[in-house]
Amino acid sequence: MQNNVAVVTGAAGGIGAAIVRALGGRGAVVAAVDREGERLEPLTEKAAAEGMQVRAYPADVTSGREVERLFDRVEGELGEVEYLVNAAGVLRLGEVRDFSENDWTDTLETNAGGVFRLSRAAVARMIPRRRGAIVTVASNAAATPRAGMAAYAASKAAATLFTKSLGLEVAPYGIRCNTVAPGSTDTPMLSSMWHDETGPAATLNGSAENFRIGIPLGKLAHPDDIADAVVFLLSEQARHITLHDLTVDGGAGLGA
Repeated sequence: MQNNVAVVTGAAGGIGAAIVRALGGRGAVVAAVDREGERLEPLTEKAAAEGMQVRAYPADVTSGREVERLFDRVEGELGEVEYLVNAAGVLRLGEVRDFSENDWTDTLETNAGGVFRLSRAAVARMIPRRRGAIVTVASNAAATPRAGMAAYAASKAAATLFTKSLGLEVAPYGIRCNTVAPGSTDTPMLSSMWHDETGPAATLNGSAENFRIGIPLGKLAHPDDIADAVVFLLSEQARHITLHDLTVDGGAGLGA
């Protein structure tokens, strides 16, 4: 991956930041993208101190205009984009009967619409070069129903099937598109779902009233576990893998 250019969205989040570090540590030149630009500063400063090539690019994935400007800037400043990782995402909890229009729209526009906009911009540039790889960070919720998470699950299911369908379209050009489906991962997004000190135990052990079985491996994923899966799918080790969904959830989805 030495000197290959990678665009990573959601770079200020727990999983996104881990992906940036994993790629930077392997010699990639990383464009770290997040709409909260100030949160990228600690990431880029630490990366620079460790000898990594990571640049901050504040951008909103819900804006097609900003996404096009982003790719123009990255390719003008860093070089041709070889890898795209769609890791930007939001979580809005609530039962459907109480869910707001704004939360629904924000969830779909970020988690699915962002994948569409970034991927469209990426493949438009990759196709003439006949190379490239895209990984979308989806969720095991895309295949396993979760009470109180209908919007999130729907958005991740959309992102998953979009990425696979895109992969079919661009396969003739040597471009691979895959998804990684994390389960419960030790990030602020997960802890935001916990209401009291019983939250971690309920995640690990499951909740019959919410039809959750827990995690068979008995531990939360670390962001690096997800990053390692992403790096693998981008790498030459996965050169014959496309349209694949790699689940990293400790068995929580029972292989769904």
